[in-house]
Amino acid sequence: MALAGSLALALAWWTEHGLGHVPCGLCLWERWPYRVLIMLGLGAMVLPRDAARTALWCCMPVLLVSCGLSVLHVGVEQGWWPSPLPECMAPTFHGGTFAERLASMPVRPAKPCDAPTYLIAWLPVSMTAMSGLYALALLPLVPRGLKVKGRFRGRGRKTIQ
Repeated sequence: MALAGSLALALAWWTEHGLGHVPCGLCLWERWPYRVLIMLGLGAMVLPRDAARTALWCCMPVLLVSCGLSVLHVGVEQGWWPSPLPECMAPTFHGGTFAERLASMPVRPAKPCDAPTYLIAWLPVSMTAMSGLYALALLPLVPRGLKVKGRFRGRGRKTIQ
């Protein structure tokens, strides 16, 4: 789970800093479940068996939250509903001089949440949808990780008498 979360964040970092795509407010929110997934995965590696199992089980709701955020963002991209975040809305300027309008503009231009980013030009699946599909694909891996954790723990140890 730690590796899976790291891969998701690495891809987001590469598209932002390597390809120059600007993330919107919802894109930034979608990164949080992967950060939590990394922490839970690292915790599961160092905790005792029962605590590690609990940490791995906690990955399930985190992945479901990631899927939910993806559905919310895809709905905004497709125009099914408005974004719940105020930073996703275009700024409106009321009256004033041109200098006052320039002064009220944000320092860093924000990307609107309804403008999807496509990594693969010929594939009509946005990065938001890819994130949700990725989280959905990770869900069945959590119970498998629980089995592996329990199966190999303790093998090969000798007891001292």
